[in-house]
Amino acid sequence: MSTTTDQQAALRIASGRKAFVEPLRLGERLKEIRLANQWTLEDVSQRTGLARSTLSKIENDQISPTFTAVQKLINGLGIDLPQLLTPPKAQPRTMGRRDLTRQGDGQRHPTPTYEHELLSCELAQKRMIPFKTIVRARSFDEFSEWVRHDGEEFLMVLEGEIQLYTEFYEPLQLSRGDSIYFDSDMGHALVSVSDDDAVVLSVCTRGDTT
Repeated sequence: MSTTTDQQAALRIASGRKAFVEPLRLGERLKEIRLANQWTLEDVSQRTGLARSTLSKIENDQISPTFTAVQKLINGLGIDLPQLLTPPKAQPRTMGRRDLTRQGDGQRHPTPTYEHELLSCELAQKRMIPFKTIVRARSFDEFSEWVRHDGEEFLMVLEGEIQLYTEFYEPLQLSRGDSIYFDSDMGHALVSVSDDDAVVLSVCTRGDTT
């Protein structure tokens, strides 16, 4: 009978070789599983038959669990060995980025129907793309095709009124302060219906703003 990778891992744990246990951060992984299930140390102790002090020492990497202890953990917690040996999830790192755009300092991209001003342009690899748009179009006929791009979009009317055309819905009129969230791969188009050109703020999750 051949020895599987999981069995080899279990044998290494049983041997108590610290060099193998520490890189796995098994104690941290056990704590992650416990907290994800909202279990206390006492809860885990009752489920596994391991003393609270033993569990605490395992979680804090003060001792390496024996093979018997590992068996009690996977049986008592209802998990398999690979789940216990999976490295803990990396904690998100706060990068502290910020990008100020003063009024009128965005990157302008005029088109026949819109005048876009891209905001927060200095940050690379953003998850959102914010931009302000002056809606020049006065009729849906000014669009040769639907505007569409990947992701999702949040839109709020800052000035004036617009008519929002979307591929699967009837046209919708939005006034100053109104907002809408929609899938932006659905065809859409904005038309100003106020005396002056309307201004809207949009935030896209990804894609372009053409």
